[in-house]
Amino acid sequence: MPQPLPKIVHLTSAHPPFDVRIFHRECVSLAQAGYPVVLVAPHERDEVRQGVQVRSVTKTKGRLGRMLGTAWAVYKQALAERGDIYHFHDPELIPVGMLLRLQGKKVVYDVHEDVPTDILSKNWIPKPLRGLVASGMRLLERLAGRLLSGIVTVTEPIAARFPAHKTILLQNFPHPQEIAALDSPSYQNRPARVLYAGSITAVRGLFEMLGAMQHLQNPEVRLTLIGAFAPPGLQAEAEQHPGYRYTEYLGYKNRPETLELLASSRIGLAVLHPIPSFLVSQPTKLYEYMMAGIPFVASDFPLWRRSIGDASCGLFVDPSDPKAIAEAIRWLLEHPAEAEAMGRRGRQLVLERLNWGVEFARLTALYQRLYKAGHLEA
Repeated sequence: MPQPLPKIVHLTSAHPPFDVRIFHRECVSLAQAGYPVVLVAPHERDEVRQGVQVRSVTKTKGRLGRMLGTAWAVYKQALAERGDIYHFHDPELIPVGMLLRLQGKKVVYDVHEDVPTDILSKNWIPKPLRGLVASGMRLLERLAGRLLSGIVTVTEPIAARFPAHKTILLQNFPHPQEIAALDSPSYQNRPARVLYAGSITAVRGLFEMLGAMQHLQNPEVRLTLIGAFAPPGLQAEAEQHPGYRYTEYLGYKNRPETLELLASSRIGLAVLHPIPSFLVSQPTKLYEYMMAGIPFVASDFPLWRRSIGDASCGLFVDPSDPKAIAEAIRWLLEHPAEAEAMGRRGRQLVLERLNWGVEFARLTALYQRLYKAGHLEA
């Protein structure tokens, strides 16, 4: 008789409930594989979506309120779920994870980014305090690595900071089902849309993208932005930039809408600044552009080049140089056959190697190992 699958409870206090990595990749994949899966997250209501039970908690206003009030609400709901394995996604939930672990629960920490390094560029932390806060977080993560049951990371440099015997790599690659669902019109017939999908911030290249549009000065070429500006006042600043006249901002888009825009664009942009945390990241958007069969213009970071290899499916540029970004866009638009071939190579690489199916097998193997260990301990 087959053994029952463990109940998996995912926890987040900072991410939106339908985050691509947390909900669409991890939770939905688990539900499709037959796992009982619950997502505890800030949301308006409890609901079941795509087989995932979403349990809502109230999101407290303000960053400090979220770190304390929302985190505590997540902890209380987590206990009520009586899960077999708990999987949390925010560094502010490390104390919650430790409390659960001290009560004998199996707990996994999903490290989405190099948090201590990222702290060094957080504007909301006074600059003289950033080094101290980063050091404190480094110590806290080291303790978490020892105490918690498992660690999931997105890149090898981040994984190297945690105990190897309990750490797995789970990269942000596209889901095979989403690849199959894409209905892409002929590349040559698409509008001259240059797409950026994701959080819209200065350090993610907002003003360099606008500067590139200013250099191009082509009314037929549109920069399309989807996502949320952060901080909110940044949008008003962007609207004053001369390049904004060649830009359309579509706001937040749900997953089907995002996929539709990906499939009808010519070029994808990922010109993040070379701050330390981005240098060791692997942005979801880069692989989603490849999934959609569109060439990218991306920051020339060594890790990004290594992940793509010699596939030649986009152009790498100096992300601080709007003119270089503009020239890469111009070249791709003026050489549509070569651009389309780049897109095909990127899509093929995703289909063969850089896809979620390969990654998901690692996650379920980790869960099964922890679940069996829990039964042995009991």
